[in-house]
Amino acid sequence: MKAALVGLMQSGKSTILSSISGKQSPAIGSTAIEEAIVPVPDERFDFLIKYCKPAKVVHATIDCLDTPGFNFTDDHGRAAARRLINKIRTVDLIVMVVRAFNNPTVPAYRNRVNPLADLAELQTELLLADLELVTTRIENLEKQANKPSKTQVHDKVELALQKKLQEAIEAEKTISSVIENDAEREMIKSLGFLTMKPMIVVVNVGEDQLNEKFDFEGRIDSSIPVTSFCAKLELELSQLDSESRAEFKADLGITESAASKFVNSCYYALGLISFLTIGPDEVRAWPIRKGTIAVEAAGKVHSDIQRGFIRAETFAYDDLIKYGDEKALKAAGKIRLEGKEYIVKDGDIINFRFNI
Repeated sequence: MKAALVGLMQSGKSTILSSISGKQSPAIGSTAIEEAIVPVPDERFDFLIKYCKPAKVVHATIDCLDTPGFNFTDDHGRAAARRLINKIRTVDLIVMVVRAFNNPTVPAYRNRVNPLADLAELQTELLLADLELVTTRIENLEKQANKPSKTQVHDKVELALQKKLQEAIEAEKTISSVIENDAEREMIKSLGFLTMKPMIVVVNVGEDQLNEKFDFEGRIDSSIPVTSFCAKLELELSQLDSESRAEFKADLGITESAASKFVNSCYYALGLISFLTIGPDEVRAWPIRKGTIAVEAAGKVHSDIQRGFIRAETFAYDDLIKYGDEKALKAAGKIRLEGKEYIVKDGDIINFRFNI
C-alpha cells in the first residue's frame, strides 16, 4: 500500500512523516520525493509476542511518499507542482496535509493560515491535473474512434466516458463521484486519475489547538477521514524514551499517537483490515481489503498456499485473549476450519492448510 502526502509549502508534511516514521526530514529546499516505510501500530502484538515468543515480528506497513510543498503562486511553481503531481499517479491513497498552526518563524503560504482555503486550492489543482489528462485522452480517442480497428467499439465507449469525466471536472466534481460501475472503473484504472483515489485530510495544528475540531463540510465528502495532530510536538515526543513519552502524552491529554491516528485513517479510507499469522518463528500482520475471501488471503502469504488451499484453521484474536491459549480455544469450540469462500475478519488468526 502506497500513500502520497501532498500539501502546500510550509504545511509540515515532512515533519509529519518524520514523526510517524522516524526518518529524518529532507533538507530545506529539496525537490526530491522522499520515501519512508511506516509500520502499522497494532496493540494486539503486545500480547502475541508474550504468547508466542517469536524469533521475528513483522508489522504491516504503509509506504509513504513525501512530495515537496506545492507553490501555485507563479508559473514556475505551478509547472514544478504539476510535474510532481504526475509522479504520484500510481499511489493507492492521497493524504492532503493542510496547515492550521501559527508560527511567525515559519512563513505562511500566501501569507495566510487557513486550512479550508488550502484544502480548496489543493483540490482544485488535483482536478486541473486530471482535466489535463482527460483532455489529452479525448483528443487521442477522437482520432482512433473513427478508424476501423479491433478496438473501435471500445474506443467509442471510452470516449463517451472521458467526455462525462470532463464535464464532471469542469463542474468541480471528482472523478470518483461520477463513476457508476466497475466496468467504468476498470476502463480508466490504468490512467491513475488522482481524484478517483481514496483520500484523507490531515490538519497540522499548533500545541494550543490539540482539541480543536475542523469542519470541512461542503468541501469534502463526509466519508473522507479528517484527523489532526501537532507534527512538531509529535516529532519531539517520538525522540523521547517510552516512559518519558507516556508521561508527556498523559500531561497533554494525548490518548492516541500520531502514527496510530494516521494509519487508522489510511486503513479506513482504503477499506483495509489485518489478519494475523502466529507461531514461534514469526508473528505477522497481513493487510487485506474488507471482504477478502480466505483463498485470496492465503495468496498474500504465498502464491503456493493459494494454489494448494485446503482449509483455513481460524480463530479470533479476541477469543484468544478471552480463553488464554489455543488448547482452551479448541476445548471451547472456538477454532474453526473455514473454506475458500470464508470472508476474513479483522483480527482473525489463521493457519492455512494446503497441499501442492
